[in-house]
Amino acid sequence: MEADPVLRGRILEMVPQRHPFRFIGEILELDEEHIVGVYRFRSDEYFYAGHFPGLPVTPGVILIETMAQTGVVAFGLYLSLLRQKGEKAVEDPVTLFTLAEQVEFSGVVRPGELVRVAGRKVYFRGNQLKVDCVMTRPNGDEVCSGTLAGKGVPRDKFTGGNGRGHAPPGEENGALQEESL
Repeated sequence: MEADPVLRGRILEMVPQRHPFRFIGEILELDEEHIVGVYRFRSDEYFYAGHFPGLPVTPGVILIETMAQTGVVAFGLYLSLLRQKGEKAVEDPVTLFTLAEQVEFSGVVRPGELVRVAGRKVYFRGNQLKVDCVMTRPNGDEVCSGTLAGKGVPRDKFTGGNGRGHAPPGEENGALQEESL
């Protein structure tokens, strides 16, 4: 079932990443087998100042993250909604990145460039999604590709139920316990 523009917008809003670490601007296509999204790298992205000074290039790890936000996070949220058939809301998940294999870079992305990310489902089992992703320029030139996977974890399980992550050693109930000497 092809997602209509309203549902695509809803999925986009559900993606938890926010500025300055959100690299998905719009979802163009979305169905049970694939997703296509776009993102324009702004010239003021925080990482350009240091990568590389005077010759700004988008870091490869950011390109992988861009593919993951579209191909794993947004796509996984949609597939989870379909699985639940509207019976209940999707839990507030945290998608943990679990795999990046056969990633290849064939171009660079500079400030101001628009990229297109296409992801095709390899499998969606339980709370795990594996996707073949390709990033291209609008003219079709490939920038990078690879197989990515992630696992959705309910936020309360990820945070240990307190919304702050797992407590560091020696900390219980939000208060640091004094060590006995």
